[in-house]
Amino acid sequence: MPRRVLLGATACLSILGLDRLLTACSSSGAGTGTAGAAPGPAAPAAPAADSYRLRPFTSGSAARTTPPRQPLPVRAEAALTLATPGKKIAITLDDGPHPTYTPQVLKLLRTYKVPGTFFVIGENAHSHPDLVRAIADEGHVVANHSWSHPQLDTLSQKRVRRELGDTCDIIQDILGAPPDLARAPYGAWDKASLTVCAELGMEPLGWSVDTNDWARPGTSSIAGSVLEGAHSGAIVLTHDGGGDRSQTVTALGQVLPKLLDRGYELVLPTAPPV
Repeated sequence: MPRRVLLGATACLSILGLDRLLTACSSSGAGTGTAGAAPGPAAPAAPAADSYRLRPFTSGSAARTTPPRQPLPVRAEAALTLATPGKKIAITLDDGPHPTYTPQVLKLLRTYKVPGTFFVIGENAHSHPDLVRAIADEGHVVANHSWSHPQLDTLSQKRVRRELGDTCDIIQDILGAPPDLARAPYGAWDKASLTVCAELGMEPLGWSVDTNDWARPGTSSIAGSVLEGAHSGAIVLTHDGGGDRSQTVTALGQVLPKLLDRGYELVLPTAPPV
């Protein structure tokens, strides 16, 4: 069965450090935040008690500007499926990094030797730079999910630029390079936010399989959403932050081996052709 193994020597070198990080972080309290609802024009679900939307916007680098990047063509919408053909699936995780759940997810991805794409919140990346480095060191992708998780299509273009630009800044500060992918909270892109995304050199990415794990519907529901919705080119939406993600971690432990047994290759997403 085909399996794409991206986590080679670098992953091996980082196992000890990440296991220590997991032990150190397991005693930390859960962070605050919420997760994305469904893609498209549907109104976002009401935020939970631990929602980012209950928090005021606080920029991590308001006085800075994102380093110049080569602008990309402005997309009409975010890609919902993979550009690469074949029986491939991408696992994506939003709203982290979280000191409890992100290390657990990384351990699972390492166990099954599969890659993941982590759309991080800028505030959380600023608070947990070691986790951002751990994600990248293990061969996964760190992507942009805004600074404070607002609904971008309700903001001014200037505010959108701060949300996405500040997150590019903090990722570059931590990893030495800005992100190539972005996901709007709630999947709520509009022309203005897509324009900013392109100007910052990022491709917008959505999803085609929504686990609704942000609502904590139960492990069986999350796992069932992935296994029943799996298809060639699928982009699966899950969360490693924004609240208690223990159900998601358990579900991933169930679905990853089953996807591999079904012959799926777990991959990192690529942008569709222009």
